[in-house]
Amino acid sequence: TVPEPRIRDEVAVVLGLDGQKMSKSYNNTLELFGEAGPTRKKIMRIVTDSKTVEEPKDPDLSTIFSLYKLFASEEKQAELADRYRAGGMGYGEAKKILAQAFEEHIGPFRERRRELAKNPGTVEDVLQAGAVKARRITSETMDRVREVTGLV
Repeated sequence: TVPEPRIRDEVAVVLGLDGQKMSKSYNNTLELFGEAGPTRKKIMRIVTDSKTVEEPKDPDLSTIFSLYKLFASEEKQAELADRYRAGGMGYGEAKKILAQAFEEHIGPFRERRRELAKNPGTVEDVLQAGAVKARRITSETMDRVREVTGLV
């Protein structure tokens, strides 16, 4: 069975910090395992328009909101979208909300990566166990393939 991709339209292209497609070539990325402080600084430098705090804003045109959707529940997205449309919230506050959502979502993974980096033997053990399991499954599958194709 050939797998079919399930890519939601709203996240098919992830916007970078400058509103273009996120790419290391454009130098507009957020490092998932980068330190929290520099990542927050990058988020605070996201390019925005010149609307004032009081003006309503369109969340669908906001790079900040686009990134926020990657980390927030639908309920939280709706709350922030309402705040955008109501006015009275500046982009600085929206960036802080994004930085917090990013950290809440990515922080535990960053910490786990740090722990694993301190114990490379554990990582190697997991890889070896996975290799043994993969060899067993592959061997069984290849035995069936050989039988079906008459290559036994």
